[in-house]
Amino acid sequence: MTTVLLVDDHPLVRAGLTALVATTDDLRVVGGASGGEEAVVLAATLQPDVVLMDLSMPGMDGVEATRRILALSGDMRVVVLTSFADHDRVTDAVAAGAVGYLLKDGDPREVLAGIRSAALGHAPIDPRVACALLPSHAPRLRDSLSDREVQVLRLVSRGLANRQIGRALGISENTVKVHLGNLFRRIGVTDRTSAAMWARDNLRTEVPS
Repeated sequence: MTTVLLVDDHPLVRAGLTALVATTDDLRVVGGASGGEEAVVLAATLQPDVVLMDLSMPGMDGVEATRRILALSGDMRVVVLTSFADHDRVTDAVAAGAVGYLLKDGDPREVLAGIRSAALGHAPIDPRVACALLPSHAPRLRDSLSDREVQVLRLVSRGLANRQIGRALGISENTVKVHLGNLFRRIGVTDRTSAAMWARDNLRTEVPS
């Protein structure tokens, strides 16, 4: 039986993952943590085979929690489960010792397969993430975005709705939706909240008035 520790700051996500694991005969959830600090404590106490780790959490984030958990025991295997697939987050997580990197919008069966794979000593990586691990001389993703895409992202990070963004930039609401769809795929996120967080981390300057 493979034991699993779930780490995510959203109770609904933890509940959903617990229910998913409960459908199997070979996996068992032994604990759930709402943040990095709690994850480190529970990992030390429970010694799970696999830790399913979110990255973006209040307080200690998933990267630091991964680093500390693996310092406790190299036998535990950390698999990241997040909404982010940008280069910096992927490489930071892998550098901290994570053996797998899965995305939250993936097939639930892939999550179960990833847990099993990690427990066997393999490295489950979502195909959409794999490219971020390959060496490249291409410019940073931030620099590859167009000025309009950067403007849209900054306004998303301010909490503006599509209609408000369109008015601010003098473009149609449908055009905003197209930009967002393209941006989500390019920066490796699956929703507006994740896009806003990415923008706050990667776009430092304000929108010109």
